[in-house]
Order: sequence, then C-alpha cells, then structure tokens
Amino acid sequence: MEFQIEYWHWVVFGMLLIMAELVVPSFTIFWFGLAALLMAALVWLVPDVSLSVQLLAWAIGSSLFALAWFKLLRPLMVDRTQAGIAREAVLGESGQVILAPQPPRRGQVRFSTPVLGDDEWEFICEEPVVIGDRVLITEISGNTLIVKKR
Repeated sequence: MEFQIEYWHWVVFGMLLIMAELVVPSFTIFWFGLAALLMAALVWLVPDVSLSVQLLAWAIGSSLFALAWFKLLRPLMVDRTQAGIAREAVLGESGQVILAPQPPRRGQVRFSTPVLGDDEWEFICEEPVVIGDRVLITEISGNTLIVKKR
C-alpha cells in the first residue's frame, strides 16, 4: 500500500505551522504555513503531483514568502511614532503652531511625524507665538511640551 499525500494533509500541516507561530513569536513559521496552504490548493487542483515536486514547491514557496516579508513588507511597517522612546530623543523636534496660546488656554503644536505617540500637543512658550510659527521642543512637563520659537 503506497501512501499518497492529499490536499488536506497540506491544510493540516499549514494550520499547525500557523498555530505554532502563537508559541514561537518570530513571525517566520507563519510563512511556511502559508506556503503549505498554497500547496494544498495546488494538490487539490492537480492531484497527480509527485511528493518530491510538492516538497520542492513548498520549500520554494516558503522561501519566497519569507523573503518577501523580510525584504518588502516588514520595512514598510517601521514604527515612526517614537512612542516609548526616551524623552531626550524628542528634544529638538520641530512642529508648527496650530493654536496660539491665550491665557488661561495653552497653545497647540502639530508635528509632521508623531512625537511620543501623538502628532498634536499642548505647549507652553515664553516667547509670543502665532499660528504658523515653527517651534522646537526644549522640555517635556507632564502632558505639556515646553517649546521655543525657531
């Protein structure tokens, strides 16, 4: 009796690999599981494919998926918010005043790239500023930025 790999074997194998990603959080095993699901579709469409061709196609598919993830997709997902960055890293960041301070209300500044997780912050400035002025962060006091006119 000869053992023949069926499409559902690849489905089970792929799902096991994808579930293994829950235990091993490296986001690499996922791509091997995805290639196995692709092999399931191939074997379902063309059931006469030999085991060696299936394994070769799975290895190539896994490699291509992993390469696409690490070289194409992952670089696009870089966190540019600077959330969780030390406060010293945001000192000197430049933003534009969108609401001038008028006592007792503080001003609002907007940054092109989010700073500490937000792109708009309340600020205090010792110099008079108007809407449209550029300011630099000199200090952080709680939820308020201390800025100086650029």
